[in-house]
Amino acid sequence: MQEVTATSRHYVDRLFDPDPQKVLQGVIDMKNAVIGNNKQKANLIVLGAVPRLLYLLQQGSSSSELRAECAVVLGSLAMGTENNIKSLVDCHIIPALLQGRLLVFQTVFISPVTPVQLLYTDPTVIPHLMSLLSRSQRTQEYITQIFSHCCKTPEHQTVLFNHGAIQNIAPLLISPSYKVRMQALKCFSVLAYENTQVSMTLVNVLVDEELLSQVFVRMMQRDQPIDMQLTAAKCLTYMCRAGAIRTDDSCIVLKALPCLVRMCSKERLLEERVEGAETLAYLMEPDVELQRIASVTDHLVAMLADYFKYPSSVSAITDIKRLDHDLKHAHELRQAAFKLYASLGSNDEDIRKKITETENMMDRIVSGLSESSVKVRLAAVRCLHSLSRSVQQLRTSFHDHAVWKPLMKLLQNAPDEVLVMASSTLCNLLLEFSPSKEPILESGVIELLCSLTQSDSPALRVNGIWALMNMAFQADQKVKGEIVRALGTEQLFRLLSDPDSNVLMKTLGLLRNLLSTRPHIDQVMSSHGKQIMQAVTLILEGEHSIEVKEQTLCILANIADGNTAKELIMTNDDILQKIKYYMAHSNVKLQLAATFCISNLIWNEEDGSQERQDKLRELGFVDILHKLTQASDPNLCDRAKTAMQQYLA
Repeated sequence: MQEVTATSRHYVDRLFDPDPQKVLQGVIDMKNAVIGNNKQKANLIVLGAVPRLLYLLQQGSSSSELRAECAVVLGSLAMGTENNIKSLVDCHIIPALLQGRLLVFQTVFISPVTPVQLLYTDPTVIPHLMSLLSRSQRTQEYITQIFSHCCKTPEHQTVLFNHGAIQNIAPLLISPSYKVRMQALKCFSVLAYENTQVSMTLVNVLVDEELLSQVFVRMMQRDQPIDMQLTAAKCLTYMCRAGAIRTDDSCIVLKALPCLVRMCSKERLLEERVEGAETLAYLMEPDVELQRIASVTDHLVAMLADYFKYPSSVSAITDIKRLDHDLKHAHELRQAAFKLYASLGSNDEDIRKKITETENMMDRIVSGLSESSVKVRLAAVRCLHSLSRSVQQLRTSFHDHAVWKPLMKLLQNAPDEVLVMASSTLCNLLLEFSPSKEPILESGVIELLCSLTQSDSPALRVNGIWALMNMAFQADQKVKGEIVRALGTEQLFRLLSDPDSNVLMKTLGLLRNLLSTRPHIDQVMSSHGKQIMQAVTLILEGEHSIEVKEQTLCILANIADGNTAKELIMTNDDILQKIKYYMAHSNVKLQLAATFCISNLIWNEEDGSQERQDKLRELGFVDILHKLTQASDPNLCDRAKTAMQQYLA
């Protein structure tokens, strides 16, 4: 005992060192000594460590790191044996400790130096905090604040949910204290975010005989503080996005949406405008009806244009600190505006037109693409992507502003999330009716796209191959040749066995576009025929979706349309048997595509058609065609009749 007490005394003495760095180190060493060691805890309590730790904890001059460490040690002492806790209670320290610990938790858990996980490592902490929620308003405020700050992942949400967070916190929404109501509301917003289980539960919660959603609606009234209106709107938004409230529910259409639009007005503070716009963008992202309603609420599209002009040198901000803060954070406004424009314009042609006609909008997007903040670049390219879904915009504003140039520059070295958005946009700019397609082709984009197809990210592989597919559509032989050369047959066939079905579909699309028009079909097949036929065989034999097999049979039909290429099918009995199998398949799409192959092989006006017809008759194809002329599907029936006529001619 003597020995342990001596080392324990050494720990306590270090708490009184005049050098704050040494005190901090002392507390850290003490923390490591007491974890799981009840004897050591008992010694430190006897030697009077607790009052000193509490003093350091409540000292304004202590660094947040020191306060965090003190809180952890005190927490650990409080989690010791019953005797330890009894000695703490005898010191009348528990109220002070909880007060102190909560006070510190509150300052500490807001501080970035504290790992949030601390709250979850000891399974007794959360139930203990829940049980204290009935203590006092101050305790309620601190504990709900701790919860909302420390709920960062779906796992955290589940732990809090399973410990009864909803039932325990719901009554606090009608607390007489504004601070308690506000913290409880914040708790619900972090618990509900992207969480169906929590959201579905919240919908049915009653607070004092009133549905929770109605409590939130009341909190959004204009006479409530802005912070409360905004957080209540976030709760309803998250519940709606998690599928617990319908998008056409009046609490969304008539309450949450207009409330969020109000947050975007000039009168609001910068952070309110940012949060309002980002939440609104999230709310209506999947729903075209909400996008239409928002676009005609309070001149929202024009109101967002102000996000780019703030703060200007003539801002009416008299508070110099405020001005300084806002100048540093103005990029957040631009990011929020781009996000909201992207969401607004993601479906409706008229809204897109309205956005591009807003003053200098295209110039703003173009300059956004080269801003230093990655977040702004990402939001600007999201906005551009949303607008690029419009044929009209591709033909007009995109062309007038040569948007493709900054986009290509962005693709050179960007983080993956920016690359995904930028390459998706590029896919749209490469569609055949886009005037940007030509200049992009001339800028040497093919190499860049081929390198994307080798990415570890499936999304980037899809976009790289998709853009090449769009580029090959109705392209001349020179462009097609460049694509095949740059991609390389090895990579092309690697993509044909990609584990991601989207990559596979787009690669088949590329192949189908490369194999269109007879001279091109014959040229590609004369150099790569053997490998292409191998790949086709593998796919038709493999476990693939109907879409993949249909696309593959369409490629065969294109090959069957070549002059010399069709011999590759006619001399391959294995492939002919597969075509026969798919003509009798239970899926009409596959039957149609397979019948089309045969139709192309037996077409009368072409050299050698007689020999091909005879061979296919011997193999039993005429009997199948005859059966298909009785098919219930009108398209299939017509296609079989057309093929049969080749035999009669």
